[in-house]
Amino acid sequence: MTELVPLRRNRDFMLYQGGGLLSTFGSGISGIAYPLLTLALTHSAAKTGYIGAVEFLPLVLLSAPAGVAADRFDRRRLMIAADAAGATALALLGAAVLTGHATYWMVVVVCFVDTSAAVLYRSGSSGAMKAVVPTAQLADASSVTMARMSTVRLVAPPVGGLIYDLSRGLPFLVDAASYAFSTAALLLMKTPFQEERVPGARTPFREGLAYFWNIPFLRSTTGMIAASNLVAVGAPIALIILAHGQGLSAFVIGIFVAFQGVALLAGSTLSPLLRRRFPMRAILLSEFWMGLIYVAFVVYPNIYVLAVCVALHAFWFPNTDSAIQAYSYMLIPDRLLGRALAAATTLRAASAPLGPLVAGLLLAHTSPQVAIAVLAAPVVIAAIIGTLSDSIRNLPSLSASPAEAG
Repeated sequence: MTELVPLRRNRDFMLYQGGGLLSTFGSGISGIAYPLLTLALTHSAAKTGYIGAVEFLPLVLLSAPAGVAADRFDRRRLMIAADAAGATALALLGAAVLTGHATYWMVVVVCFVDTSAAVLYRSGSSGAMKAVVPTAQLADASSVTMARMSTVRLVAPPVGGLIYDLSRGLPFLVDAASYAFSTAALLLMKTPFQEERVPGARTPFREGLAYFWNIPFLRSTTGMIAASNLVAVGAPIALIILAHGQGLSAFVIGIFVAFQGVALLAGSTLSPLLRRRFPMRAILLSEFWMGLIYVAFVVYPNIYVLAVCVALHAFWFPNTDSAIQAYSYMLIPDRLLGRALAAATTLRAASAPLGPLVAGLLLAHTSPQVAIAVLAAPVVIAAIIGTLSDSIRNLPSLSASPAEAG
C-alpha cells in the first residue's frame, strides 16, 4: 500500500488552497461592501435584499452549464478565465465608485458578473481538489480547507468594513487584485485537473443529474440544504440591514459578520473530532435542528441576539458540508463530477436568492421578528423530514461502493 503524503507536504494541494484563500479573502472584503454600498446609494432595505438575491442568482442559472463546461473543457483554463472576468468587473466598479460615477444598476451588474465568475471557478475546482488529494484524504482535506477558509472569512469582513470606511471603492479594487494570486497558484500547479478526455465526446447535463438523483443520500441532503439556505443567506443580510439602520459603522458591521466566521472556524476545526465522537446522522441533522435557535430573536429582538443566532447556526455548516462533499467525491466518477455536482449546486442554490429577497422585503414591510421567523421555519421543517428519512437514518459508509451507497 502506498503511504499517503501529509496534506501539508502536498505541493499542489497547498498551492490550490493558498490561491483559493487569497481569493476568498478578497471576496469577503467586497462581500461586506456590496450591501453597504447599496444602502449608501439607495437607502433601501428592499434594494439591498435584491443585491443579496443577485449575488446568489448565478448559482441557480449557471451551475448547470458551468458543470458541463468543467467536464468538457480544460478545468484549469476555465478557472483562470473566471478569475480574469471577476477581476475586470470589480476593477471597473471600484474605479466608478472612486470617481463618483457608481449607480445602483452598476452594482447589480458587477455583483452578477462577479458571482458568475465564482460559479465557473468552483465548477473546475471540485475536479482540481479530487485530482490533487487522494480519496482517503478527501474528508480531511475538505475539513482543513473549510477551517482555513473560515479563518479568512473571520478576518475579511472587519477588514472590508474598515477599508470601506476609508474609501467606498477600495474593497472592490482589493478583491480584483486578489484574483491575480489565485491565477498564479493555478499556473504553478502541475497536476492535471481532469482525467484524459475522449475527443468529441458528448457531455449532456442530464447524465450527471440522473446519476446524482439516483443516490438517495445526496438527493435527500440536497433538499434539506436548500431549505437551510433560506435562513443561512437571509439572516446575515438582515443582520447587516438592521445594524446599518441602527447607525453602526461599516467596521462594526464587519465585526458582526465576523462572528459567523468565528463559528465556521470552530465548526471546521472540531469537525474531525465530532465525526469520530458522534454518529454521522447526528452531525447532519444538527445543522437543521439548530434552526430553532432563531426563536431567541423572535422572543427578544436584539441585534446582538441575532448575531449570536447566526453564529451558532453556522457552527454546524462545515460538519455537514465536509461530510456531503466527501460522499460526493467518492460516489461520483470523474467524468460526471462537474455535471453531478452542478446538479446538486443548482438544486441547493435554488432557494438561496429567496433568502436575501425575503429578508429585504419583510424588513421593509413587517417587523424583524416576522422576517427571521419566516426565514427559519423551512430549516426546522427540513430537520423533521430528515429525522424521518430512511436515507439519513441508514447512512452509507464512506468506504462503501457507489452501488452499495445508492
